[in-house]
Amino acid sequence: MTRSEHHLTPEKRIVVGLQPVREAIRAHGAALHQVLVGRGDNPRLAALVRFAESNGVTVAQVPRKDIDKHSGGVRHQGALAFAPPLTLLPLEDLAVTPSSLVIVLDGITDPQNFGATIRSAVALEASAVVWGEHGAAPLTPATFRASAGAVEHATLCQVRSVRAAMTDLGGSGLQTVALDAGASVSLSAVDLRGPVAIAVGAEDTGVSRGVRRLCAHRARLPIGNRIDSLNASVAAALALYECRRQREASESDNETYA
Repeated sequence: MTRSEHHLTPEKRIVVGLQPVREAIRAHGAALHQVLVGRGDNPRLAALVRFAESNGVTVAQVPRKDIDKHSGGVRHQGALAFAPPLTLLPLEDLAVTPSSLVIVLDGITDPQNFGATIRSAVALEASAVVWGEHGAAPLTPATFRASAGAVEHATLCQVRSVRAAMTDLGGSGLQTVALDAGASVSLSAVDLRGPVAIAVGAEDTGVSRGVRRLCAHRARLPIGNRIDSLNASVAAALALYECRRQREASESDNETYA
C-alpha cells in the first residue's frame, strides 16, 4: 500500500483498537473510508476483517508499522479505521423529554476519563454528553479508544461555555445537579426521576464554583473516609447509575399499583 493511499483529509477521523474499530463499522458501515488490519495469523483480526467485509467496508491488510504511523502512539491492537467525523449536536437542538438525562463535563482534561465517561453514558442510556470548548480533553484516538467504541453511538454536544449550557439546560426544564464531595446531601436523596442534567468536575478541582452556583442542587456520592474523591469517570458512572436506579424503581412501583 502506498503512502498516498493513507493520506488523511479533514473528512477522515482515526479510530484505533479492535473494539473501537468494530463499533465504528457497526455504526457507519460502508461510510467508513477504510479499515487497516495488521498482517499475520491473528484470529481476532481475522474476525474483524470478516465483520468489516460483511458490512461493505474496504479492508487492507498491511504491516503493523503502517498502522503505527497513524495511531499517534495509541495502542491499536493491529486495527485502525478511517471514519467519518463525529456529529456534534448543538445544545439548542437537544430534545428535552421527561426522561432526559444529560451528563455535563466541567474541566475534564484527561482523554481516558473523557472516553470512559462517554462509555458509561451510552451504557446507562444518557441522552447526551456535554462539554466545553476550552479546558476539556480533545476528541482524539485516545478518547475514542477509552470509550471502547461507545463514542460512535453517543449524542455529543460541545458548547462554548459550560456555565451557559447549565443555564440553558435548567431553563429547558432539566433539574441541574452538581456533584460536590463537600455537599451535605447525598445524590440518592435528590429526586432524579424527571429530566436532569448532572455536572461532573475533575477529580482534583471538582465542578467549578460558577457552575455549582448555577445548579439547583449540590450532591455528593456516598464514599468512605479513606479517600476524598473519586476518579471523574467513576463518579459520572455512579451518578448515571443512581438516576437509572431511581427511574427503574419508580417504574416498578407504578406497575405494582396499576
